[in-house]
Amino acid sequence: MTDFLKEYADYCKAHGRPDRLELMLCDINAVLRGKWLPGDDEQKLTDGAVRLPHSTYVPNILGAEVSETGLGIVVGDPDGRIVPIAGSLKPVPWAKGNMAQVQVEMLDPDTGKISELSSRKLLSNMVDRFHDKGWHPVLASELEFYLIQPRQSEDEAPTPPDRSPDAQNYDLEVLERTQDVLDDILEISAIQGIATDTLIAEYGPGQFEVNFHHTDDVMKAADTALLFKRLVRGVARNHGLEATFMAKPYSNFPGNGMHLHASVIDKDGKNIFDDGSGQASEMLRAAVGGALDTMRDLQAIFAPHLNSYRRYRPMSFAPSAPDWGYDNRAAGVRLPEVSGPGARLEHRIAGADVNPYLVITAILGGILHGLETKPDLPLPLDDPNAETAPRLTADWIRAVDRFSQSDIAADIFGERYRDIYAAVRLDEIDQLTNEISQIEYRAYLGRL
Repeated sequence: MTDFLKEYADYCKAHGRPDRLELMLCDINAVLRGKWLPGDDEQKLTDGAVRLPHSTYVPNILGAEVSETGLGIVVGDPDGRIVPIAGSLKPVPWAKGNMAQVQVEMLDPDTGKISELSSRKLLSNMVDRFHDKGWHPVLASELEFYLIQPRQSEDEAPTPPDRSPDAQNYDLEVLERTQDVLDDILEISAIQGIATDTLIAEYGPGQFEVNFHHTDDVMKAADTALLFKRLVRGVARNHGLEATFMAKPYSNFPGNGMHLHASVIDKDGKNIFDDGSGQASEMLRAAVGGALDTMRDLQAIFAPHLNSYRRYRPMSFAPSAPDWGYDNRAAGVRLPEVSGPGARLEHRIAGADVNPYLVITAILGGILHGLETKPDLPLPLDDPNAETAPRLTADWIRAVDRFSQSDIAADIFGERYRDIYAAVRLDEIDQLTNEISQIEYRAYLGRL
């Protein structure tokens, strides 16, 4: 904890003592929860005097505890002690006043160690499995989001910003018209140490995509995806807009995806997916096979919410089957390069509404499964003899049920977390599907 006090003192020298310190804990839905701490009370954090209910890690999307997880009030809802994550102390330039943010974890009240309910800890466990084999994953993500007009209520449908064309794909004039908000996003990303690469206008009206630099710091790649979402929403508000990473905010425009580029290097820094042949190596093909072999079982991670499944409908501009191809964006797994240091796969199934720690854990778990078991690989989409792979399910309940019974999910996440995750999703299903929708009233009430 003395390291954090030094980090905090250095921060205050550089940025001034903050009015408040925002403690941010990532829950199972990638919603940031926590507390505000006065900026002169950092000792309270290092002394272990700041606590949250341990169940804060695993609420439903509405923020309520789920008794079926075996956590919360059913066991007395004990507290966990909050600890700061080293290196995560950053300024918050879009906030009013002088505010700083720091990511935190909770210690398990029984073990005193970082809780196994932490999605960040699950990713750390998976990275350790690679390190045990002398391998180091290298990752880069891509995130899509929409800017929309501010809404008067939470149940109001989104509206694109003024002068947004229906198809703005790579439109430079769209970037120019939105320059003020995009410049702020990129500038604050630099201030917070978020390594953005390219920024483009995507297909939908008000839709944009950002690419992040490749890194062998897997945790930083996941942190980047999480914190960028928060940053974009904060900057958008300052410009009189909203931003959303919802998977499918419009029924007739493309959804928001999170694509992950992944390769693996050995202890000497050599890409194990490159065998020097100029072709897709046996190791790369095994990794692709593992990603495909586990995709159905792990779909509930890649598509966690009710709205997520709208991306998988036909002609929805998103890959929706466990298939693969070379430079083919219709494939669930794409191989942009197959030789040299850039040999990698791109996993294209997940929506932008996901928990990035869980998605990266799932993808790396699939890759590791493939490298260890070398499952059969179907022909690529590019091959005229390739058979069409059955689509992933568009049924949320079916995906969660499959995940809840999956041995590979238990291997990747642990049986307890698999069961907790399924319980949270089943509770969300119960909460959302029991509400009668406006379209049901419109279609049936006056006719039947």
